[in-house]
Amino acid sequence: MLAERVRAWFEGRLPISDSHTLSQRNIYIVPTKAGFAFALTLLMMLVASINYQLNLGYLLTFLLAGSALVSMHLTHGTLRGLTLRVKPPAAVFLGDSAEVEVVLSSPGAMRHGIGLSVNRVRPRSFAFCDVPAEGSASARVRFIPGQRGLAGVPTLLAETRFPLGLFRAWTLWRPAAQVLVYPKPEDPPAPLPAGQAVSGVTHSARATEGGEFDGVRSYRRGDALRRIVWKKAAKTGELVSRDTSENANRELWLDFDRAGLTQDEARLSRLAAWTLAAERSGIAFGLRIPGRELMPAQGEAQRRAALEALALW
Repeated sequence: MLAERVRAWFEGRLPISDSHTLSQRNIYIVPTKAGFAFALTLLMMLVASINYQLNLGYLLTFLLAGSALVSMHLTHGTLRGLTLRVKPPAAVFLGDSAEVEVVLSSPGAMRHGIGLSVNRVRPRSFAFCDVPAEGSASARVRFIPGQRGLAGVPTLLAETRFPLGLFRAWTLWRPAAQVLVYPKPEDPPAPLPAGQAVSGVTHSARATEGGEFDGVRSYRRGDALRRIVWKKAAKTGELVSRDTSENANRELWLDFDRAGLTQDEARLSRLAAWTLAAERSGIAFGLRIPGRELMPAQGEAQRRAALEALALW
């Protein structure tokens, strides 16, 4: 508990930025467990060499100690001078993993064995990469947002133990980027609501063979086979039917107040599921939520606009 409070206090003092350049001020280095074991071994070798007056023992002990000091310098230098930049993460649904892409750029020599992870996740899962000389490389880190809306990218940890694993050098970074988190769609989704009649609109849809019209809607049990849009079913795997003149003067509205549930989050989940179903079926739809209304439209842009409105409500 105390350790978590100390970590939270320390992270709160870190600057927030989408770009992070590593220097001696923000890189920390300590021996690893292997490093402490190596130091204990060197101490035992030194004691034995003194006790038995072994000149070759002195030589081997100080040779290995010098190698450890060079290793410490190389471990610290692997991070020093790197620049880390975060790309804007894509929107996700609540409960899904958000992916953050971090670009590492080296102004000088090649860097090896650099791992990135979310700081407070246990156990940590590192994404490792090597950065070419005077070039850049990408590493992707995943985390699960805890709530709907705009969620900040958590504090990231970059570390290396190159080359011998005797020392661990790391840095902490608080990106300013945020990820948009949509409501979790209801599963299984409820059937789409019936369209609402449009007053003062005359029927003018183009007729197709068999007296049907160009509008489409989700497949309903009992629809004739000739109504099914087989081309769309082959592409998406979902059955949709052509609308008849009975539905030509009706609009599909996804209404918060008519979602049929009492809890707000449950209503948003149902509206999100309806949005996905309407977009997959190629149906034009509108969205009504308190304080916001999207006019009926269809396509990917309408889907994104509706989900964004639900996420930020």
